[in-house]
Amino acid sequence: MEKVKKVQAVFLYFFAYSVIGWLYEVFLEVVVYRWGFSNRGFLFGPYLPVYGFGALVIIFCLQPLCKKKIRLGKWNITPVLVFLGVMALTTLIELLASYLLEWKTGGWLWDYTDYAIQFQGRIALNPSVRFGLGGLFFLYVLQPVLEKGNEKLSDGVRNFFSVALFALMLFDFIIQFQRG
Repeated sequence: MEKVKKVQAVFLYFFAYSVIGWLYEVFLEVVVYRWGFSNRGFLFGPYLPVYGFGALVIIFCLQPLCKKKIRLGKWNITPVLVFLGVMALTTLIELLASYLLEWKTGGWLWDYTDYAIQFQGRIALNPSVRFGLGGLFFLYVLQPVLEKGNEKLSDGVRNFFSVALFALMLFDFIIQFQRG
């Protein structure tokens, strides 16, 4: 039963970060760039699975590092190492996602060709730095809150939400991939 609980928790983290990623993208689009609203993903629902996937990769790869205190003299450089790790991982994920989306749909959903330091319009330094900063926030602030919230859920509530949200997202994937 503990394994089921862990799998459910991981899925709920995935879903939460997918929604947070969608909100982040919409915020940039509407408030920062003032382009107006559009659904930022290839799915119908308000979630971007690439953010959920990226968050899980970061959690599994870098959360253990967050708990260490690596010092350079008297300075704790762990957050700097975590920041660089998040930047590297998220940039790689974004690059791979662009190739996957291009293979499946003929294009990808972002274009960094106008950025000073970029590669094929697929990845760029500016968003990579933002992802690094966001990764620090979610590893040190948001993830501990989500973990505490998950611990407070009853098994029945956790089971209901993980199954219902998984079914919703799976249905969305099936519908979208049948279209494309």
